[in-house]
Amino acid sequence: MGGGDRRYGEDVLAGNWRRRRTVPEVDAVPDLVVEDVDSGFCGAVVGFESGAVTLEDRHGRRRHFPLAPAAFLLDGQPVTLRRPATSPAAPRQRRRTASGSVAVAHQPARVARASRIWVEGVHDAALVERIWGDDLRIEGVVVEPLDGIDDLAARAATFDPGPRRRLGVLVDHLVPGSKESRIVAALTSPYVLVTGHPYVDVWQAVKPERIGLRQWPRVPPGQPWKEGVCAAVGAAGPAELWRRILSQVDSYQHVETPLINAMERLIDFVTVPPSSP
Repeated sequence: MGGGDRRYGEDVLAGNWRRRRTVPEVDAVPDLVVEDVDSGFCGAVVGFESGAVTLEDRHGRRRHFPLAPAAFLLDGQPVTLRRPATSPAAPRQRRRTASGSVAVAHQPARVARASRIWVEGVHDAALVERIWGDDLRIEGVVVEPLDGIDDLAARAATFDPGPRRRLGVLVDHLVPGSKESRIVAALTSPYVLVTGHPYVDVWQAVKPERIGLRQWPRVPPGQPWKEGVCAAVGAAGPAELWRRILSQVDSYQHVETPLINAMERLIDFVTVPPSSP
């Protein structure tokens, strides 16, 4: 058959007949939040250096990544970043979240991870949301209250933790020799991390001056701690006093350091990329 025979039309093997999926190109504008595919590092665009884009995570850590094709994820989808045609404006003061992390503007909440953070009760969950809520939504981490930890080992086993399904637990009064420390000792999975603070209740992790106290009242042994505090400060009951406490907290600076450290460790643990050990 001659090369000029067109009875069957164009050569079906010519051209891009097996078309590859197109990966969109996106301008790396300031504050755009992306995730590096290889390392799992997630951060906001803060600039460029030596041909690479600079990302900053919620802790203020910065890393440089080459502008390689399909090297990043944006809202879970692969993209190729490109340097904007116009230079970004001069650096501005970056807003911080209540936890002290770098705030990310106009970033939707990430789809929830399989990993979870458990806390003892609804007051713990409310305080965590007050301070770390923005960070947790960006990271896609759900916090669930337990209503106590007496059956923690059994519930953790039911959760079935693994490399892609990590479990972090925040425990009140986690001190040597306590009932809580004995319960926690039964958890041995490398995919479960328990952290805690030394306070009898998460209320006590709030700095007392936030509600006009020099220190939290001493409650006699045998008396419920919350009720004892209410009696000492003249509050009608725990619900009333808790509303007062929570209304005075809007920054990590309003809570004690052990709680801050415990929560930051848990967030880091449950957001480790699946390929990491």
